[in-house]
Amino acid sequence: MDLTAVRTFVAAVDAGQFQEAAVDLSITPQAVSKRVAVLEKDLGVQLFSRTARGARLTIDGQAFLPYARALLQAEERAAASVRPGRRALRVDVIGRRLSVAGLLRGFHRAYPETDLDVVTLFDFDTAVAAVRSGTIDATFRAVDMPGRQLPEGIEATPVFDEPLQLFTGPAHEFATARAVAPAQLSGRRIWMPGNTPGTEWAAYYDELAAEFGLTIDAIGPNFGIEHLLDTIAASSTLATFVSPQTPLVWPAGHDLRRITLQDPTPVYPHSLIWRTDNPHPALTALRDHLTAAYPGRPNSGVWTPNWVRKA
Repeated sequence: MDLTAVRTFVAAVDAGQFQEAAVDLSITPQAVSKRVAVLEKDLGVQLFSRTARGARLTIDGQAFLPYARALLQAEERAAASVRPGRRALRVDVIGRRLSVAGLLRGFHRAYPETDLDVVTLFDFDTAVAAVRSGTIDATFRAVDMPGRQLPEGIEATPVFDEPLQLFTGPAHEFATARAVAPAQLSGRRIWMPGNTPGTEWAAYYDELAAEFGLTIDAIGPNFGIEHLLDTIAASSTLATFVSPQTPLVWPAGHDLRRITLQDPTPVYPHSLIWRTDNPHPALTALRDHLTAAYPGRPNSGVWTPNWVRKA
């Protein structure tokens, strides 16, 4: 259906006659009549009854009118959803169940009038390219991972240091520990099947493994969180890392354990990345909200890779 013809039909109804509609649309009355005729042909009904006094809506025209208005409203909403400066603030998170998604939920609670569009892009390069092109307004990433530098005009600021916990089943040697130092994990297997080479999180865990002598085991297909929980629960040797902010639910029989890591506590450093000339009015509010809530990184007691941008 030609939306230009639909718009002309609605304009003719609102103006009361084709000639007035033509003035409003900056076209000729003949063009108005032609567009309406094309629409009537497409629909297979007569929308107006033409008389010497003008044109009046038929019963079919009256029935079609509210749907025609709805079509034009939907067109405007669709255009606004991607129009810079008018569309929703579009922010990338690595996963909707992870801590950075929780940061966005907190922002939405503080600014409920702000429209948000949450997307999930896979890797650092894709996300930064989307920020640079204006496809998205911001992304949460770890910077600067090895071999990846931010392009000119792209800025980043630390917004959240996510502490890691050891996650084990009930038969694991550390299952009853209240806390574990990373050095105690030397020689142990940490199973992370989603630890894809080339990603910023793989770079983070590679350096964590090298620093403390543990083994990151990424072997095996990534069947999702439920399979990971089942495997960890049944193993006496495998463990993984989770965050206190990661919402996990498992069957009672699994008896899984979250164990504090300390001396030092490894923290995953999330930064907000944006383009400096991005005009979206809500971007500044998001940035200010996140930086105001960020307490800064302690000078001691935590571990981050050497390549991480300092807070």
